[in-house]
Amino acid sequence: MGFEPEGDGAIMLNGVYAVVMAGGKGERFWPQSRVSRPKQFLQLLGDATMIEMTVERLRQLLPVENILVVTNREYVDGVRALMPFLPEENVIGEPAARDTAPCAALAAGIIRARGGDEAVMILLPADHMIERTHDLASLLEDVALRAQKNPEWIYTVGVVPTEPATGYGYIRCGEMLEPAGETKLFRSLGFREKPDLATARAFLEEGSYRWNCGMFLFQVRALEAEMARQCPELATMLRQVSDLEQSGTLAGTLPSLFGRQQKRSIDYAVMEHALKMAVAECRFDWDDIGSWTALRNHLTADRNGNVATGLFAELDSHNLIVSGQPNHLVAAIGVNDLVIVTTPDATLVCHANQAQRIKELLATFGLRPELRPFL
Repeated sequence: MGFEPEGDGAIMLNGVYAVVMAGGKGERFWPQSRVSRPKQFLQLLGDATMIEMTVERLRQLLPVENILVVTNREYVDGVRALMPFLPEENVIGEPAARDTAPCAALAAGIIRARGGDEAVMILLPADHMIERTHDLASLLEDVALRAQKNPEWIYTVGVVPTEPATGYGYIRCGEMLEPAGETKLFRSLGFREKPDLATARAFLEEGSYRWNCGMFLFQVRALEAEMARQCPELATMLRQVSDLEQSGTLAGTLPSLFGRQQKRSIDYAVMEHALKMAVAECRFDWDDIGSWTALRNHLTADRNGNVATGLFAELDSHNLIVSGQPNHLVAAIGVNDLVIVTTPDATLVCHANQAQRIKELLATFGLRPELRPFL
């Protein structure tokens, strides 16, 4: 049975579409992530999957007809089963893994066919955690309405840093622009790659840097113009997709059209060098659930600092992160600072400060095919 939201919200913007990018692998969540169940389909924090929670947040703002999910073609049926309220044609399967730039061009072409060049597109990942959903909807409304009036601008969302994080990209903010409703806007002075610790500390102290959370808003023609300037082959694909979608012949042509695109991110291909980029300062809580250690931010710790899902018991153990099963007891005695993850056929145990090395483990050792996350 799929997750059925209680109903559409009351804002309902006109001429605005949202695109949820759900093609990622989430390898850092092995052994729960597998080829048939990547990160966005995990129930990491409750009864709903990450992708269901993302779409539900958007339903406060948009009718379901204007919410699209772009995923791997092998996951299309699974997405439709999870969220049967989405129109079938709004769940789009990528014929090949090409990262987020071709994904954005594909979605923009489809939206152009349905809503025209002036349609505003919200582009966002499927696997972020946001609890203050009303604040998110309010910010997206502010910025979408501004984008409708400014066809040349692209908007992104920047999160005020709370620590010198080295796992996020950064955006440097320049002069303050006219606010969009309650949302502060700044001119972007450029993107910065994930820094080392010393650089991250300097960014935090300097005060003008924001975390890049990967959300973008723009009119379709703004994206097309930047693609035409920076990566013409993507702009060409966008227009071709639009024409094919209008003629009803996209499905047969998409594999060859999409397959010949280069693999690259939307940040690198377009956003880092966009001529008119504004940063909307985040007004909601945000967390990129990027590894098992992120669960500590969203689960209630016991008196020893342990957080756990599933059956768990401990003696003299501290600061554990446990993701278990409802019918499988994880018991710990006298250990500290570990990540322990169990599934019916695999168990992961690692020090919390080594959790980012799961991808290295998977690449280094020849796991049996059924235990590999992605074949």
